[in-house]
Amino acid sequence: MSGATGPDGVSATAVAESLGAFRPIPYMGVIYVVAEAVKLGFQNGHPDWCNLGQGQPEVGEMEGAPPRFTDFRVKPEDQAYGPVEGTLELRTAVARHVNRLYRAGKRSQYTAENVTVASGGWLVLSRLFAALGSIRLGYQVPDYTAYEDMIAYHLDRLAARALLTGESEGFAVSPERLEREAKRHDLQAFLLSNPCNPTGRVIRGADLEAYVALARSRGLTLILDEFYSHFVYDGERPGAGPVSAAAYVEDVERDPVVLVDGLTKSFRYPGWRVGWAIGPRAMVDSLTRAASAIDGGPSRPVQRAAIEVLEPARADQETRALRSVFSRKRNLMVERLTRMGIRCAQPSEGTFYVWASLSGLKAPLCDADVFFRRALEHKVMTVPGRFFDVNPRKERPGASPLESWMRFSFGPPEANVRMGLDRLAAMIARA
Repeated sequence: MSGATGPDGVSATAVAESLGAFRPIPYMGVIYVVAEAVKLGFQNGHPDWCNLGQGQPEVGEMEGAPPRFTDFRVKPEDQAYGPVEGTLELRTAVARHVNRLYRAGKRSQYTAENVTVASGGWLVLSRLFAALGSIRLGYQVPDYTAYEDMIAYHLDRLAARALLTGESEGFAVSPERLEREAKRHDLQAFLLSNPCNPTGRVIRGADLEAYVALARSRGLTLILDEFYSHFVYDGERPGAGPVSAAAYVEDVERDPVVLVDGLTKSFRYPGWRVGWAIGPRAMVDSLTRAASAIDGGPSRPVQRAAIEVLEPARADQETRALRSVFSRKRNLMVERLTRMGIRCAQPSEGTFYVWASLSGLKAPLCDADVFFRRALEHKVMTVPGRFFDVNPRKERPGASPLESWMRFSFGPPEANVRMGLDRLAAMIARA
């Protein structure tokens, strides 16, 4: 093996020796895509690149949305550490935000004690996995790439069970299947992103209510990553509003439901790194205790600005505009990909992604990794579906069933999305 080389021409032996006591860690999903594109000259904001692999929404001024924040106020007390769980003011604002959108008129309401704040969604999830006990955890496949390593880090404590989904079931776990799997494997927790990254599926209405009822009746801790909660569509039209399991929780202290969200996606401030978890105060307290050993708490000036973002009139203006603009980009991408012969099996119901099969393309472009490399040559970034085959420590054998699937993002501004689609169409036509 001493002669084997990596993509940069460095021998595997040399890499292993230079790591010393560290282990080799591969890039995941979008980070891998960006790293490969950088080798070919990509930089964020480069006008001649199209990032259809992008994991963030456009962050500039947007039609119908309020003006972007550009200034932060720093007060003398901000020079000191803040509370590990976030400031009381922001946690109160988050609780009010969730109650206003999903719990109007309900007897049981969230308070600041039901909220913990962290520097971004990844960190909220890191706290969450660290706080889980020695349990049996179910998770959906395909799903968010970061779950793979987060689960893998804790497999000495977690017994993880993948619920594989396919095109025939719309890449979603029905409430009936979740109940069967929970009984069969005696699951104590279930994790998924909803709306789902990468598939764009949304569990909502009666199905989402059934999820929460199952959690309540079985004592199954339901962990829902709701970062795309406002990116919801009704067919080709913008959705009437956001989706959250918070609407179906009966008692905020007794129902074992933990919801993760933040400013990154639905408010288009990924660089602020503001995320939160909301749930029963005993569970939230455990997350905060885990945080004291992991990170130490979020930035105080950013939290103060976040309160302004969640001010009701401003928040509603932003999210209404978001659904309107992104619904239009969704329709554009689905229509153009379909014309190219790329099958959008379940056109996106949420997020800003289209999950599509390349199987109808001629070889070799029907292979997602080949497609990805060819698209990079045209300065277009995409994300191969295998990255969403959540398989901690690669313990599930065999080739990924997602090798012909691709995640396309309509996160960038519309003009950039159009340019990327034009280039893909030309690439496929030439092939």
